[in-house]
Amino acid sequence: MTAPHIVDPAGLLGEALAEASPDLMRNLLQSIINTLLSADADAVVGAEYGRPSPSRTAQRNGYRHRDLDTRVGTIDVAVPKLRTGSYFPEWLLERRKRAESALITVVADCYLAGVSTRRMDKLVKTLGIDSLSKSQVSRMATDLDEHVDSFRHRPLGEAGPFTFVAADALTMKVREGGRVINAVVLLATGVNDDGHREVLGLRVATAETGAAWNEFFADLVARGLTGVRLVTSDAHHGLVEAIAASLPGTTWQRCRTHYAANLMSICPKSMWPAVKAMLHSVYDQPDDQAVQAQFDRLIEYTAEKLPAVAEHLAHAREDILAFTAFPKDVWTQIWSNNPAERLNREIRRRTDAVGIFPTRAAIVRLVGAVLAEQTDEWAEGRRYLGLDLLARCRINIVPTTEPDTGVDDLPALTA
Repeated sequence: MTAPHIVDPAGLLGEALAEASPDLMRNLLQSIINTLLSADADAVVGAEYGRPSPSRTAQRNGYRHRDLDTRVGTIDVAVPKLRTGSYFPEWLLERRKRAESALITVVADCYLAGVSTRRMDKLVKTLGIDSLSKSQVSRMATDLDEHVDSFRHRPLGEAGPFTFVAADALTMKVREGGRVINAVVLLATGVNDDGHREVLGLRVATAETGAAWNEFFADLVARGLTGVRLVTSDAHHGLVEAIAASLPGTTWQRCRTHYAANLMSICPKSMWPAVKAMLHSVYDQPDDQAVQAQFDRLIEYTAEKLPAVAEHLAHAREDILAFTAFPKDVWTQIWSNNPAERLNREIRRRTDAVGIFPTRAAIVRLVGAVLAEQTDEWAEGRRYLGLDLLARCRINIVPTTEPDTGVDDLPALTA
């Protein structure tokens, strides 16, 4: 004889639903959503979680936790991570939600501070924040500021070493002391030990000076930045000195795009197409020896007719050809700051909507939110550099200027 149920599951559930407990509804919704996400990820990889299958295309690798606002409250959504490839539930979550929220709060800050223009007023109405009060804006910004602050000051040691680093600066307009001045956002990105790119840090300074870059890199080192083999940047004197001071032994790669603009400024306009074509041919060579040989031809070509250009090239040779010390497979990723242009466009797309920031804190909030979202996207996407390629880059031979010691050079043995 079957024993009667001590608890009636259907009756208990019905009673709980009738009471409409917010906690119960929230927990049920969270469980259902996370179950759906797990099943959806299983469909992407071609096999159920934890079960071997010949049709499996990827392995699960933990979860990324995201907050999802619902009518029954905020629930914790566990988005499955994959070892190869990426999975993101576009049908449930919106990418760059924090960045868009930051844009709203910054624009609202401008509007409430009385610094808006006609374009700003129109944008405010488009975003639907006509009736926001200062206290509402403050509450909206609190969570964003906490998130950006934790992102800016997170430890870097566990994700390192960062073999390749790129540094750049963007100029913003900010209102201080009743007038509009320029402020500079210092940025650095790097390739971590897993082969993914991530934003290492940002700092807002009054000007792009050596002192500002020194503070910026000193903070990165204090947070655990190690193992840097190459830093790519423009030729700003303070930046180059800060790299040498904070990262001794690190090679500096002068951005080829910035260098071409510098070289064009001293080259006659009629001769620039020919010089530019030969300069590009240097980067098209198959190996480091061919690159050096082609650069010699470029100097010979310009030495007679354009001595100033030849001198400029000879002086910058070691800096713009530093990439040749690494495997050819990574040359396109390290010889310029061009890979960071998409990141700059994402930042400008939002900062251009603001125009003039009311405070430096508003710059940090908006730019920091964009950078945090971009780092998340890079972590979800495919590796920027393969692990085997990274390993080869870390063991490249460092040249030495000391002469080889032969047998005849050894001192005689004495008793």
